[in-house]
Amino acid sequence: MFDFLEGYDLLGAFWVTVQLTVYSAIGSLIWGTILAAMRVSPVPLMRGFGTSYVNVVRNIPLTVIIVFTSLGLFQTLSVSLGAQDFETINFRLSVLGFIAYTSAFVCEALRSGINTVPVGQSEAARAIGLSFTQVLSLIVLPQAFRSVVGPLANVLIALTKNTTVAAAIGVAEAATLMREMIENEAQLILISAIFALGFICLTLPTGLILGWVSKKVAVRR
Repeated sequence: MFDFLEGYDLLGAFWVTVQLTVYSAIGSLIWGTILAAMRVSPVPLMRGFGTSYVNVVRNIPLTVIIVFTSLGLFQTLSVSLGAQDFETINFRLSVLGFIAYTSAFVCEALRSGINTVPVGQSEAARAIGLSFTQVLSLIVLPQAFRSVVGPLANVLIALTKNTTVAAAIGVAEAATLMREMIENEAQLILISAIFALGFICLTLPTGLILGWVSKKVAVRR
């Protein structure tokens, strides 16, 4: 029944999906944390940039962002991110697009965590002479991260599923292979079930593990 799978690199396609998820998740966490810091910054210009970025990017379809990285950045502006071959260029550009999009949701999750930190702790830190950056990095963000592990897990799961959009610019991940197999094989239901199971295997353990971590590190108030 599964003979039609011969000749298709199923594991390779899902490995590309995993790579897209991991690289995009790391970049989104870094950029999203910076955006969250901007949104609570005492500097109006930084607050305005963080707020504008989040509100604009969250309301742009992910497909538009991913296609723009290929048509706009690469084909129009010749941005290749140091890659030479077309496949690597599209992979890196798609990671950039996922980071730009997902970081907005990471920022909002972190900002909600920052709001759970008692104001008195920040005021006490400032009273002993700590700067805004020190208060944020030493007191506020460690507690905020602990309180938003669950929401960040949901963002990571959504990112894993969103990687299928990279097929729009030819990245050889799971959705691209699925489309190719559906075009070549008369096994629509079986192929769909295989790829659905593959994504379940990627996302379900992530949710369970991070859910357990969330309970372990939750801040007791």
